[in-house]
Amino acid sequence: MALADGRKGIVARLQALEDAGLTKLAKLPFSIRVLLEAALRNHDGFLVTDDDVLAIANWKPKAERGEIPFIPARVILQDFTGVPAVVDIAACRNAMVELGGDASKVNPAVNVDLVIDHSVQVDVDGRHTDALLKNLDIEYKRNEERYEFLKWGQRNLSNFRAVPPGRGIVHQVNLEWIAQVAFRKQSGDEIQLYPDSLVGTDSHTTMINGLGVLGWGVGGIEAEAVMLGQPVYMLAPDVIGFKLVGKLRAGVTATDMTLRIVEMLRQKGVVGKFVEFYGPGLDSLSLSDRATIANMAPEYGATCGFFPVDDQTLAYMRLSGRDEGHVRDVETALRAQGLFRTAETPDPEFTDTLELELGDVDPALAGPKRPQDRVNLSQMKSHFSESLTAPLGLHGHGVAADKLDTEVAVAGKDFKLGHGDVVIAAITSCTNTSNPAVMLAAGLLARNAAARGLNTKPWVKTSLAPGSRVVTEYYEKADLLGDLAKLGFNVVGYGCTTCIGNSGPLPAEIDAAITEGNLVVGSVLSGNRNFEGRVHNKVKASYLASPPLVVAYAIAGTLDINFDEDPIGTDADGKPVMLKDIWPSDDELRKVLGECITPEMFKAKYGDVTEEPRWDAIEVADSDLYPWNAESTYVQQPPFFQGITPEIPALSPISGARVLLKLGDSVTTDHISPAGSFPADGPAGKYLVSKGVQKAAFNSFGSRRGNHEVMMRGTFANVRIRNQIAPGTEGGYTTYWPSGEVEFVYDAAMKYVEAGTPLVVLAGEQYGTGSSRDWAAKGTLLLGVKAVITKSFERIHRSNLVGMGVLPLCFVDGQGADELGLDGSESFDIPITDDVKPLQTLKVTATKADGSKVEFDTQVRLDTPVEVEYYKNGGILQTVLRKLAKG
Repeated sequence: MALADGRKGIVARLQALEDAGLTKLAKLPFSIRVLLEAALRNHDGFLVTDDDVLAIANWKPKAERGEIPFIPARVILQDFTGVPAVVDIAACRNAMVELGGDASKVNPAVNVDLVIDHSVQVDVDGRHTDALLKNLDIEYKRNEERYEFLKWGQRNLSNFRAVPPGRGIVHQVNLEWIAQVAFRKQSGDEIQLYPDSLVGTDSHTTMINGLGVLGWGVGGIEAEAVMLGQPVYMLAPDVIGFKLVGKLRAGVTATDMTLRIVEMLRQKGVVGKFVEFYGPGLDSLSLSDRATIANMAPEYGATCGFFPVDDQTLAYMRLSGRDEGHVRDVETALRAQGLFRTAETPDPEFTDTLELELGDVDPALAGPKRPQDRVNLSQMKSHFSESLTAPLGLHGHGVAADKLDTEVAVAGKDFKLGHGDVVIAAITSCTNTSNPAVMLAAGLLARNAAARGLNTKPWVKTSLAPGSRVVTEYYEKADLLGDLAKLGFNVVGYGCTTCIGNSGPLPAEIDAAITEGNLVVGSVLSGNRNFEGRVHNKVKASYLASPPLVVAYAIAGTLDINFDEDPIGTDADGKPVMLKDIWPSDDELRKVLGECITPEMFKAKYGDVTEEPRWDAIEVADSDLYPWNAESTYVQQPPFFQGITPEIPALSPISGARVLLKLGDSVTTDHISPAGSFPADGPAGKYLVSKGVQKAAFNSFGSRRGNHEVMMRGTFANVRIRNQIAPGTEGGYTTYWPSGEVEFVYDAAMKYVEAGTPLVVLAGEQYGTGSSRDWAAKGTLLLGVKAVITKSFERIHRSNLVGMGVLPLCFVDGQGADELGLDGSESFDIPITDDVKPLQTLKVTATKADGSKVEFDTQVRLDTPVEVEYYKNGGILQTVLRKLAKG
């Protein structure tokens, strides 16, 4: 094929497979076609075999699923999960030397981009005009050691690029700049073109599926294997087709639509499956709307939510400043491959389908604890009241919540704080800040509110943290920055702030009042996660909402409001103002959208995206091996490879294991390995204090993921985790069975490790939901846990456990710990041996204190032969290292 510059382009031609009678391309979902192209192009008879290509080419909606390899074009990292990935690569270099190999052979084999976006905190809120610069200054001071380490990686590792702090959120930067949609690779005098694809160490990597780029979040361990040239091995996925028809009503946002889709797909049950969107409704959605939907795939449980490439994709590439010649080549190559969707494209065949009439979507929020729990805006007042007093609700165990207020004085303003008051209102997260329609709607609502004399309540901590500097460019052109500032929404940073738990401290007076009154206060954020303890450990009710609704709730100051009936405030003349009075019209919004966003904005802001004066000033050495600093509290050489030998050790049965934790359903990776702040009197805090670190300099768990000493002490330390074998406690406590004493999980685990006693964790449904947090698996391993037995796992966390050599087991036949009468005081024998097979049944024996035994079957959740190999090796990286060392 002829390219835009006149050169010849080549592709791994999918049509050749159809010509040979091996597949019917039109019947394959587009996402499966991308997997097929990758297999065909990378076919080498070793990593990708004839059988692998045929298995994907023969994909059928209801067929039995076998194992397939996927070799992504690239890997993307953010700094919370990226630092430990690079730490492990650096440690692999040391281990390679121990195995007698060459350290320089340990390098990323594919393009790796790391965007530093998770470390900025809202220390200075949006009421301050200098919040952006002050927060960036604090960020650099807090993270000096981490940034020096990443700068070493940028200088000494091949195929590794870092985007400095203050430049945007990884997924938005990926959408607006990094993603190519089709890769170009020089092949002699020709250019090979192939679909862009990736895996990332953040679960919301899925956002890029809105651009027609197939990608999803994997554990850091699995991403490291891809970085070292290994395929992702997976069962060929079921693909659920989600048909969109019609268009949204006036005043309904892309966020409202996405929350409805999340609710529907969670009810459908799509964990571990691909979701692919199709139907005439796609043509009414902007690319940014699609990206919002794709971003929240982890919230609806799917591996990805894929939108095929079409004219909207090309239009967005042009709007975001991509090279015109490249855009034309993308269209040429993908049309030739049958990877380009048009209105006339026949519907593929799907495993199952569901449908949404977009005109039926209502304005909504989601919460107070889970992103799939959608609430119509009109029902929020009654919903919050019911949540407050329900059994096991927000306020406690069904006890009626007192409506007593607590007197507070902050910055010279006296007010009363009560249940339902909103103390955090954050326009944050790539989920919505990548969408100009909802961001401009927030700005217009702020303008209309300011014009009526409205303001945000003094107890609300406000913040505006866009995922891209382009946002402030179009805000400035629309003359909206001043109006947002009047309401306390000055820019506080360009990064993943409140959504990841970096909401920063509340004013001390408000923090104390919440504790004194045992108040159930709320947060409203334009993010994707609202799990317990995530946004702020003093905030029990967190709701996801569109950016304009974040502004609205900041003005109202309470969740206890019905916007259809109650005024949002009073104007300068004392007259009541309803939300509908200040909500921007669709015509007003369309006008601003058309006038205020240009390709030149993207070109200007991404022209210097890898440059930042403070980053450029960091000095690091040229060295194959990282010079580990034993005094560092941020970066330490991890112990995962200590004593590694060239040969694989034999598996031994797990005998006499004790229960470290017995947990319920929907335990998240935030519960297992929190990302936010931590107290001085916990194990992690005590460790840092012993190293001379003051509490003010603790930073967050997320920022210290390069130090295993901190992270293992923080495992199972979320302030909201409830361990059933430590009744009456909340937080990281357990019963140490030999003495019967209740103590910190870490302290008990170390006693077990010293005594040589293996450990297990028992849990219910959906264990490990949430972020693709590798430390949830790494910390589990370092605490001495050999197996986790649950009713079901979320996809990424199960994969991470395997990647760290921890055995995942599932109860069978609807059984669970409670159903079997297990209270967690038993000891467990698990007869795992070298002849273990994928998904085999394994009989576990639990011995009670009186000597009686309970035998029950479990399914070994090593899903593929490759995962069995990883487990036998002690993890993915050990597997790769042994292969690299052998040449």
